[in-house]
Amino acid sequence: MELSDKPEGFQTVSRALQTRGHPHAPIFLDIAARTSQEAADALNIEVGQVAKSVIFRRKSDDAAVLVVTSGDRRVDEKKVAAIVGPIGRADAEFVKTRTGFSIGGVAPIAHANTPVTLIDRELFRFGEVWAAAGHPNGVFKLSPQQLEALTAAPVVDIVQS
Repeated sequence: MELSDKPEGFQTVSRALQTRGHPHAPIFLDIAARTSQEAADALNIEVGQVAKSVIFRRKSDDAAVLVVTSGDRRVDEKKVAAIVGPIGRADAEFVKTRTGFSIGGVAPIAHANTPVTLIDRELFRFGEVWAAAGHPNGVFKLSPQQLEALTAAPVVDIVQS
């Protein structure tokens, strides 16, 4: 199947990774991996190796706040708010409008509007992680260090203890 036959979000992420010289092209799974557990099962990896993207809405300016953390951790909203200011939940329409991606396929890069991004330090427990590639069936491999370089985001402690 050609890239042009794939969904738009997947194509966007594929092109962004290629442009930036990322060594691993995204892969399109036969099944949707909307949750960290589904992705881990499909890829035969630990749930913690799934770099899940969680979008919040910053209350002060309505900006999208992207938190990338391990699939086996829960985001501590108070820790995030302490860094970026008060946040609220983002509904599906907000996520799609701000990122260009649907929930379950939000990539850490190539957003329609650049979000405020934070990377949780827990991802650095692993040498290799997998992130969504713009579609629930799309994923790509990278190291936490590559994620940090691709997003230029700070690495912080933002998960529940």
